[in-house]
Amino acid sequence: MTLNIFFWTLILATPLGILVSLGEMSKIKPLKWVVNFYVWIMRGTPLLLQLIFVFYGLPIIHIVFPRYQAALFAFVLNYAAYFAEIFRGGFQSIDQGQFEAAQVLRLNRWQTMTKIIIPQVIKIVLPSIGNEVINLVKDSSLVYVIGLGDLLRAGNVAMARDVTLVPLVLVGVIYLLLISICAFILKRLEKHFSYYK
Repeated sequence: MTLNIFFWTLILATPLGILVSLGEMSKIKPLKWVVNFYVWIMRGTPLLLQLIFVFYGLPIIHIVFPRYQAALFAFVLNYAAYFAEIFRGGFQSIDQGQFEAAQVLRLNRWQTMTKIIIPQVIKIVLPSIGNEVINLVKDSSLVYVIGLGDLLRAGNVAMARDVTLVPLVLVGVIYLLLISICAFILKRLEKHFSYYK
Protein backbone atom coordinates (compact mmCIF):
# COMPACT_ATOMS: atom_id res chain seq x y z
CA MET A 1 0.00 0.00 0.00
CA THR A 2 2.85 2.39 0.87
CA LEU A 3 4.52 1.85 -2.52
CA ASN A 4 1.19 1.98 -4.32
CA ILE A 5 0.24 5.37 -2.86
CA PHE A 6 3.79 6.66 -3.46
CA PHE A 7 3.98 5.51 -7.09
CA TRP A 8 0.54 6.67 -8.25
CA THR A 9 0.75 9.99 -6.44
CA LEU A 10 4.06 10.72 -8.16
CA ILE A 11 2.76 9.63 -11.59
CA LEU A 12 -0.46 11.66 -11.36
CA ALA A 13 0.63 14.69 -9.32
CA THR A 14 3.67 15.61 -11.44
CA PRO A 15 1.86 16.35 -14.73
CA LEU A 16 -1.03 17.93 -12.80
CA GLY A 17 1.51 20.13 -11.00
CA ILE A 18 2.97 21.25 -14.34
CA LEU A 19 -0.51 22.14 -15.64
CA VAL A 20 -1.36 24.02 -12.43
CA SER A 21 1.94 25.94 -12.63
CA LEU A 22 1.06 27.01 -16.19
CA GLY A 23 -2.35 28.08 -14.88
CA GLU A 24 -0.64 30.18 -12.19
CA MET A 25 1.33 31.99 -14.88
CA SER A 26 -1.68 32.35 -17.20
CA LYS A 27 -2.80 35.75 -18.43
CA ILE A 28 -6.45 34.63 -18.01
CA LYS A 29 -7.36 36.27 -14.69
CA PRO A 30 -10.27 33.97 -13.59
CA LEU A 31 -8.17 30.85 -14.29
CA LYS A 32 -5.21 32.34 -12.43
CA TRP A 33 -7.43 33.22 -9.44
CA VAL A 34 -8.99 29.72 -9.25
CA VAL A 35 -5.59 28.00 -9.53
CA ASN A 36 -4.01 30.28 -6.90
CA PHE A 37 -6.96 29.62 -4.56
CA TYR A 38 -6.55 25.84 -5.02
CA VAL A 39 -2.79 26.04 -4.29
CA TRP A 40 -3.46 28.25 -1.24
CA ILE A 41 -5.98 25.74 0.20
CA MET A 42 -3.81 22.68 -0.48
CA ARG A 43 -0.62 24.20 0.92
CA GLY A 44 -2.36 25.92 3.82
CA THR A 45 -4.11 22.89 5.33
CA PRO A 46 -2.52 19.67 6.61
CA LEU A 47 -2.61 16.58 4.41
CA LEU A 48 -4.09 14.65 7.33
CA LEU A 49 -7.07 17.05 7.43
CA GLN A 50 -7.48 16.75 3.64
CA LEU A 51 -7.55 12.93 3.89
CA ILE A 52 -10.21 13.08 6.61
CA PHE A 53 -12.23 15.64 4.64
CA VAL A 54 -12.18 13.60 1.40
CA PHE A 55 -13.14 10.31 3.09
CA TYR A 56 -15.49 11.47 5.86
CA GLY A 57 -16.54 14.97 4.72
CA LEU A 58 -17.40 14.59 1.03
CA PRO A 59 -20.01 11.83 1.64
CA ILE A 60 -22.12 14.55 3.33
CA ILE A 61 -22.60 16.06 -0.15
CA HIS A 62 -22.99 12.56 -1.70
CA ILE A 63 -19.45 12.28 -3.11
CA VAL A 64 -18.25 8.92 -1.87
CA PHE A 65 -14.80 7.45 -2.52
CA PRO A 66 -13.64 3.97 -1.48
CA ARG A 67 -10.74 4.15 1.01
CA TYR A 68 -7.90 3.72 -1.46
CA GLN A 69 -9.32 6.14 -4.04
CA ALA A 70 -10.00 8.71 -1.29
CA ALA A 71 -6.38 8.49 -0.14
CA LEU A 72 -5.03 8.73 -3.68
CA PHE A 73 -7.33 11.67 -4.53
CA ALA A 74 -6.21 13.62 -1.44
CA PHE A 75 -2.52 12.84 -2.01
CA VAL A 76 -2.59 13.79 -5.71
CA LEU A 77 -4.36 17.10 -5.06
CA ASN A 78 -2.01 17.95 -2.20
CA TYR A 79 1.24 17.08 -3.95
CA ALA A 80 0.17 18.65 -7.26
CA ALA A 81 -0.12 21.99 -5.44
CA TYR A 82 3.42 21.70 -4.08
CA PHE A 83 4.78 20.54 -7.43
CA ALA A 84 2.99 23.46 -9.11
CA GLU A 85 4.86 25.97 -6.96
CA ILE A 86 8.16 24.22 -7.65
CA PHE A 87 7.58 24.14 -11.42
CA ARG A 88 6.34 27.75 -11.44
CA GLY A 89 9.61 28.81 -9.83
CA GLY A 90 11.51 26.75 -12.39
CA PHE A 91 9.70 28.27 -15.37
CA GLN A 92 10.07 31.81 -14.02
CA SER A 93 13.82 31.36 -13.51
CA ILE A 94 14.39 30.80 -17.24
CA ASP A 95 15.71 33.96 -18.85
CA GLN A 96 13.47 35.56 -21.49
CA GLY A 97 16.50 35.56 -23.81
CA GLN A 98 16.12 31.76 -24.12
CA PHE A 99 12.71 32.23 -25.77
CA GLU A 100 14.01 35.01 -28.00
CA ALA A 101 16.98 32.88 -29.09
CA ALA A 102 14.57 30.04 -29.97
CA GLN A 103 12.55 32.47 -32.11
CA VAL A 104 15.71 33.57 -33.94
CA LEU A 105 16.46 29.90 -34.63
CA ARG A 106 12.90 29.57 -36.00
CA LEU A 107 11.88 26.95 -33.44
CA ASN A 108 8.14 26.58 -32.89
CA ARG A 109 6.58 26.73 -29.40
CA TRP A 110 6.66 22.93 -28.94
CA GLN A 111 10.34 22.66 -29.96
CA THR A 112 11.25 25.60 -27.73
CA MET A 113 9.58 24.00 -24.70
CA THR A 114 10.79 20.41 -25.25
CA LYS A 115 14.33 21.07 -26.48
CA ILE A 116 15.34 24.23 -24.58
CA ILE A 117 13.06 25.23 -21.70
CA ILE A 118 11.90 21.97 -20.08
CA PRO A 119 15.40 20.38 -19.82
CA GLN A 120 16.61 23.52 -18.00
CA VAL A 121 13.52 23.60 -15.76
CA ILE A 122 14.00 19.94 -14.82
CA LYS A 123 17.59 20.63 -13.78
CA ILE A 124 16.47 23.61 -11.68
CA VAL A 125 13.55 21.87 -9.93
CA LEU A 126 15.05 18.41 -9.33
CA PRO A 127 16.43 19.13 -5.81
CA SER A 128 13.08 20.58 -4.69
CA ILE A 129 11.13 17.75 -6.30
CA GLY A 130 13.50 15.35 -4.53
CA ASN A 131 12.55 16.82 -1.15
CA GLU A 132 8.86 16.39 -1.95
CA VAL A 133 9.43 12.79 -3.12
CA ILE A 134 11.10 11.97 0.21
CA ASN A 135 8.23 13.66 2.08
CA LEU A 136 5.78 11.59 0.04
CA VAL A 137 7.40 8.33 1.21
CA LYS A 138 6.90 9.41 4.83
CA ASP A 139 3.47 10.99 4.31
CA SER A 140 2.14 7.73 2.87
CA SER A 141 1.87 6.54 6.49
CA LEU A 142 -1.05 8.97 7.01
CA VAL A 143 -3.45 6.64 5.17
CA TYR A 144 -3.97 4.72 8.43
CA VAL A 145 -6.47 7.41 9.56
CA ILE A 146 -8.98 6.22 6.97
CA GLY A 147 -8.38 2.55 7.74
CA LEU A 148 -5.94 1.55 5.01
CA GLY A 149 -3.35 -1.07 5.91
CA ASP A 150 0.04 0.43 5.17
CA LEU A 151 3.53 -0.21 6.47
CA LEU A 152 3.10 1.78 9.71
CA ARG A 153 -0.24 0.19 10.50
CA ALA A 154 1.28 -3.29 10.04
CA GLY A 155 4.06 -2.29 12.44
CA ASN A 156 1.53 -1.05 15.02
CA VAL A 157 -0.49 -4.28 14.80
CA ALA A 158 2.65 -6.40 15.19
CA MET A 159 3.83 -4.24 18.12
CA ALA A 160 0.48 -4.62 19.92
CA ARG A 161 0.40 -8.36 19.26
CA ASP A 162 3.97 -9.11 20.36
CA VAL A 163 4.28 -6.34 23.01
CA THR A 164 7.65 -5.20 21.67
CA LEU A 165 9.05 -2.18 19.81
CA VAL A 166 10.99 -4.35 17.33
CA PRO A 167 8.28 -4.14 14.60
CA LEU A 168 8.34 -0.32 14.71
CA VAL A 169 12.13 -0.32 14.51
CA LEU A 170 11.86 -2.57 11.42
CA VAL A 171 9.26 -0.19 9.94
CA GLY A 172 11.73 2.67 10.49
CA VAL A 173 14.47 0.68 8.75
CA ILE A 174 12.17 0.00 5.77
CA TYR A 175 11.29 3.72 5.49
CA LEU A 176 15.01 4.60 5.63
CA LEU A 177 15.70 2.03 2.90
CA LEU A 178 12.92 3.42 0.67
CA ILE A 179 14.16 6.98 1.17
CA SER A 180 17.76 5.92 0.45
CA ILE A 181 16.65 4.33 -2.84
CA CYS A 182 14.74 7.50 -3.79
CA ALA A 183 17.72 9.71 -2.86
CA PHE A 184 20.06 7.53 -4.96
CA ILE A 185 17.77 7.70 -8.01
CA LEU A 186 17.35 11.47 -7.61
CA LYS A 187 21.14 11.98 -7.40
CA ARG A 188 21.55 10.00 -10.61
CA LEU A 189 18.89 12.14 -12.29
CA GLU A 190 20.61 15.33 -11.10
CA LYS A 191 23.89 14.03 -12.51
CA HIS A 192 22.19 13.17 -15.81
CA PHE A 193 20.86 16.72 -16.17
CA SER A 194 24.07 18.35 -14.97
CA TYR A 195 25.26 18.92 -18.55
CA TYR A 196 22.82 21.87 -18.71
CA LYS A 197 24.98 24.61 -17.16
